[in-house]
Amino acid sequence: MERTCRNTELSLADVGKKVTLVGWVSKKRNLGSIIFVDLRDRSGIMQIMIKEADKAPDIRNEYVLQVEGTVSRREVANPKMKTGEIEVIADKINVVNTAKTTPLIIADETDALEEVRLKYRYLDLRRPCMQRFFDIRDEIKITTHKYLHEHQFIEVETPMLAASSPEGAKEYLVPSRLHHGSFYALPQSPQMFKQLLMVAGFERYYQIARCFRDEDLRADRQPDFTQIDIETSFLDQNQFLTIMEGLIHEIFMNTIGYDVKLPLRQMTYKEAMERYGTDKPDTRFGIELHNLKSLFADTTFETYKTADAIRGICVPNVADTTSRKVVDNLTVEAKKFGLGGLAVLKMENEELTGGFVKFLTEGEKAALIKEFAMKNNDIIIISAGPDNRVSPLLGAIRLQYGKQLGLIKPNTYDLLWVIDFPMFEREIETGEIVATHHPFTRPRDEDLPYLDTDPTKALSYAYDIVINGYEAGGGTLRIYDQNIQKKIFNILGLSDEEVQTKFGYFVNALQYGTPPHAGMAFGLDRLAMILGGTENIRDVIAFPKNLAGVCPMSGAPTPVTDKQLEDLGIIIKKD
Repeated sequence: MERTCRNTELSLADVGKKVTLVGWVSKKRNLGSIIFVDLRDRSGIMQIMIKEADKAPDIRNEYVLQVEGTVSRREVANPKMKTGEIEVIADKINVVNTAKTTPLIIADETDALEEVRLKYRYLDLRRPCMQRFFDIRDEIKITTHKYLHEHQFIEVETPMLAASSPEGAKEYLVPSRLHHGSFYALPQSPQMFKQLLMVAGFERYYQIARCFRDEDLRADRQPDFTQIDIETSFLDQNQFLTIMEGLIHEIFMNTIGYDVKLPLRQMTYKEAMERYGTDKPDTRFGIELHNLKSLFADTTFETYKTADAIRGICVPNVADTTSRKVVDNLTVEAKKFGLGGLAVLKMENEELTGGFVKFLTEGEKAALIKEFAMKNNDIIIISAGPDNRVSPLLGAIRLQYGKQLGLIKPNTYDLLWVIDFPMFEREIETGEIVATHHPFTRPRDEDLPYLDTDPTKALSYAYDIVINGYEAGGGTLRIYDQNIQKKIFNILGLSDEEVQTKFGYFVNALQYGTPPHAGMAFGLDRLAMILGGTENIRDVIAFPKNLAGVCPMSGAPTPVTDKQLEDLGIIIKKD
């Protein structure tokens, strides 16, 4: 189909030029003798003027048109449009294809519910705001390829059909037609493959990799997702992070023109949890956690006397709106974290008030006011119990208030590394020791003795990059010493037989001169979400699943035929 240019390639310099444009009808305005049409193509919108309305063909929204005409200066410019100074006077209109009335408005602002948007995703993706998300996503990938190639990385594809490795998140299994009863697994990440590429001597690998995890979904998680997967050899942690910071700098600059100041600051996991109650802190606002254990050292309140941790936050200027209902909602939140409740105290007329005040001495009240530098109309929220529940609870409440009170300045970005994660943690329910990241994470050299005494005290060479409270990527230095790897497996309770079954081909490779190596993965979808200014990861994925893991457009997952099941040797168990 003939087309001389895209809409936004035209400017005042082209006035008087004959052009042929193609696109969709975004809007039509019939003024009687004259018709104006907003013609939308991939680049943007051009206003088309049809001077003889009575000779114009039937034109409706989302019809596909081919327009031949002359570029003209508009009598009244529209500064909100990239092409707002010009229009095209139509000589000929060709209706290439018609369209039914769409079930949603094709514009930045639409009234459609998300389920409708997902069902008619091919229409939702026509909206200019959606296409901008994918411009950003595309630029992230272009920048990644360019930057990493300039830094001697090689792109290598790893298998999509791999051996099952059922630690961590649940896997998606793929039955084998040729080997009944055996299954491939879709990769949760290329973790072991990229480490094997280091054993193979590639030194610097990357891949924009598709990954799959059968997890419960939320606004920033999908069952199939994309990550920028990276691995290097012969670099220490700071050398590796410096290269990764350069990549992030280039991505921010090339997508949104934002100059990230380097080097990024580093915060230990311990500091992040103590100050913000989370290992992915949004540090664009205050309301930090305070450790109140010493303040209540002489308390007679039994719950606080025996509590592992006592922490609190001060929320400014909300006492007058903190109703009983608000307090009840906070208590419900506490119970979600396995805590019995929390204390809410208000500062009114220079005094602390609230039901919990009766448990406080005058000295404790004065100490609390001083600790938080409280002012009238402030509140403090105190929680006591296991620290691995208290801190996350207050971190979640802190974030709620940060958003609710508008404490986060729009269009600002705060980036940092969170480092020195624990090697292991104990499951809250079972008390079992599990790997905080994965079993190939390297312990810090100075913490190796803890592996023989108290493994839970050992820290690791692990790092997450946190952007505006989102974990945008993470990784570790890897274990390359066979003996340390064996010790880690033992701590995790894996027998030699289990190790061989789950990781045999990988641990065997460690015997053949494995170099020191490090890697990480950036969440491409999350980066696009953050840079696009949306909090919904589905906005930056072309054909996403809903929170039930269903694609409303295609209906996946769907039943299959008995013949397909027979070929795979599978029988469906009826409920």
